[in-house]
Amino acid sequence: MVVLANLFKEISKLTESELDKILPIVEGSESRLHEAMRYSSMSGGKRVRPLLVVACGDLFDVDRDKLIRVAAAVELIHTYSLIHDDLPAMDNDGMRRGKPTCHIKFDEATAILAGDALLTIGFEVLADPKIHPSADIRIRLIAELSSAVGPRGMVGGQMLDLLSSKIKFTKSEVLRLQSLKTGALIEFSCKAGAILSGVGSRETEKLTSFARDLGLIYQFTDDLLDVDSTLKETGKMVNKDADLGKATIVSLFGKKGARKEVSFLEERALKNLEIFQEKGEVLGALLKFVVNRRN
Repeated sequence: MVVLANLFKEISKLTESELDKILPIVEGSESRLHEAMRYSSMSGGKRVRPLLVVACGDLFDVDRDKLIRVAAAVELIHTYSLIHDDLPAMDNDGMRRGKPTCHIKFDEATAILAGDALLTIGFEVLADPKIHPSADIRIRLIAELSSAVGPRGMVGGQMLDLLSSKIKFTKSEVLRLQSLKTGALIEFSCKAGAILSGVGSRETEKLTSFARDLGLIYQFTDDLLDVDSTLKETGKMVNKDADLGKATIVSLFGKKGARKEVSFLEERALKNLEIFQEKGEVLGALLKFVVNRRN
C-alpha cells in the first residue's frame, strides 16, 4: 500500500501539472469562466481514473507522457460531470472535495459553462497528435470515450439516477444505473492504455471485465460511505441519496448484502488480472484500496 500511496502522489502531481498547462490562467472578459474551470479541475481529489490510465498503460509499456495526457483528458471530463451533477437541478450539492461546489463558489450559469468547456477540451486533448501519431488510434480513443460518457454511458446513468427517486428500481436496474453512471468512465480509463498500445483483444477483454467489476465496487463503497461516513471524511454531503428518495445499492441490498457483493466482485476482478502476472500487482493494490476506502 505504501507503493500505491507513492504512485497516487506521483500521478496526481503529473496530472495536475498537465491540467495546469491545458487550463492556463486567462485575463480579460472570460477570466471568470477559466477561473471556475481551474477551481474545479485542480481542487485535489483522489485521481483514481488517472492512476488507472497510467497503471493499465504500464502493463503494455506505453509512453508515460502519452498516458498522462489521456489521464488529464479523463479528469477534465470527470470534473465536468461532477460540476453538473452538483447543480440544483441535479443532486443540489453544496460541497465537493471539501470545498464549496462550483455553482456555490461562482454561480449556476458559470458552473454550467465551466462544465461545458471542460467536456469540450477533454476531446480536444485526445485529438492532439501528441497523444499518438496515428489518427486511427486517436479516433478510436475519442469514439470509446464518447460512448463512455454519452447517453449510452455516464449521461444515461445520470438520467436513470434522477428517475430512481420517482420510479421503483429493481436490483438489476440499479446495478445497470451505476455501471453506466460510474463504471463507464472507469472502463475507458482501463482500456485507454490498451488502445494506445494496439495490444490484442484478449488482454483488452480481461481489462474491460476487471474495470466493470471495479466500477461497481467503487459505487458500492460510495453508497456505503454515504450512509456510514461523515462530511469531514468524504469531503461532500452524506445521506443525500436517502434524503432525495433515490434507489441505491444499500437501500436494495442492505449494508451486509452490499459488503458481501463487494467481496464477490473483488474476487472476480482479481481473477481477471491473473493474465498480467506481476505487472498486474498495482491494479490489485488499487482494487484493495477502492474496497477499503474511507473517502
